[in-house]
Amino acid sequence: MPHPSRHAPVSPVEAALARSRLGVWPLVWIVMAAAAPLTVVAGGATAGFAVTAITGIPLGYVVVALILAVFSVGYVAMTRKVVNAGAFYTYITYGLGKPAGVAGSFVAVVGYNVMQTGLYGGFGVAAHDFAAAHLDVSAPWWAWAMAAWALIAFLGGRRIDLNGRVLAVLLIAEICVAVVLAVVQVAHPDGGQVSFTTLSPGNLFTAGLGAALATAIAGFVGFEGTAVFSEESKDPQKTVARATYLALAIIGVLYAFCAWAMSVATGPDAIVARATADGSQLIFNLAGPHVPAAVITLGQLLFVTSLFAALLAFHNTAARYFYALGREGVLPSVLGRTSPKTRAPIHGSLLQTLIGMGVTATYVLAGWDPFTRMFFWLTVLGGLGVLILMTATSIAVLAYFARPGTGDDVSVGRRVIAPSLATLGLGAVLWVTLTQMATLLGVDPASPLRWQLPAIFAMAALLGVLWALILKARRPQVYAVIGLGAHSAVTEATGSFAPAGR
Repeated sequence: MPHPSRHAPVSPVEAALARSRLGVWPLVWIVMAAAAPLTVVAGGATAGFAVTAITGIPLGYVVVALILAVFSVGYVAMTRKVVNAGAFYTYITYGLGKPAGVAGSFVAVVGYNVMQTGLYGGFGVAAHDFAAAHLDVSAPWWAWAMAAWALIAFLGGRRIDLNGRVLAVLLIAEICVAVVLAVVQVAHPDGGQVSFTTLSPGNLFTAGLGAALATAIAGFVGFEGTAVFSEESKDPQKTVARATYLALAIIGVLYAFCAWAMSVATGPDAIVARATADGSQLIFNLAGPHVPAAVITLGQLLFVTSLFAALLAFHNTAARYFYALGREGVLPSVLGRTSPKTRAPIHGSLLQTLIGMGVTATYVLAGWDPFTRMFFWLTVLGGLGVLILMTATSIAVLAYFARPGTGDDVSVGRRVIAPSLATLGLGAVLWVTLTQMATLLGVDPASPLRWQLPAIFAMAALLGVLWALILKARRPQVYAVIGLGAHSAVTEATGSFAPAGR
């Protein structure tokens, strides 16, 4: 295999992402679209009630938002020191060394691609159901999934600010509908009395706490993607920080309010049974008798577009991870090139597009259930991957700022206290998630899937470490610039840009 440095020279245009394209709000729309608010409210919250049988899901969203807010303090402090589209990969490299960083990059690539491809199953089923009910069209789920795939393949190579506008329109519409439906539910409480019972700590901190928190944290996956777009942001040190906190605050309040509203409309004692019976239609069924039919139809349509928006957002995130790794030679250097016209990571986008087609085709040919096995299982698995990365990043932030000269201008709260608390909180959630995987997947407690699926990330991390050591032995010039990002082509691994490790 030829060494990346022996390839034909790449022009600066081909090697760079578009600069200063994203302000605070466009970046907020992109990462919030990945979190897919209406999908979480309609599907994630109801699944949380049904799977865990815990009525304290609304409070669970608040608890998770607080844990992630603490995580964001150290995360944002790191983004101000290191601007790189590799995000988690880069921060782990700077804090824990290059082998750990490459291990993290492999986990990230698997996690975000699994999350993105799993969404095709959910989109295909949701689009099929909507078209059959409202358009009298009965195309198979995979036809709808492939239609979304083709549009995402096109948009993935366009300017990132165009993607941001598309996502902003879809996102604002779905948030408005979710809020309207929630307000209607609160205005029509079960028994005529608004109940705050599901916000009581006693209804969350029970035997199923782990599964409840794991379900809740999956709904926030995507907010951390602000750092992935740092190189394309205006004033990255400020833009990324503000967008991270704004996205987290908005979706945290939205999830908690909408989940609580559903429990008000059903009554706290009936929410689990109704969520189990109605599934993702619960939010629409509860408000249906009190609003025009057109509002419900619009909400169901936006549920479909919410899934599309998440597909596009995670596609962009995965493409930029491929780009960051290709630019540094960790993966084939062709992935580190951008379109001269749009400055999008065109080859990373194409690779992610091919992965999406391959996974979808596999499910179609095997005849596997697109909703449970593809959408639910793969998105749960992708969420687990991101949870692993956030835990490792918290540890990396601690290690990075412990090095002399790195945290002199950063307060103790941001470089020590916050990342320490985040490590403990995220580590605890990760542990209970792993111990309750059978519950989350809905399989028998003795099923080998409970450990086989999480083991994918252990294998990815191990392969990452081994590949880093191979690079160190065989391609030292590639190993030397791991984690340097935009500086990898012009800077040796010394000085202020140097990550930890040898």
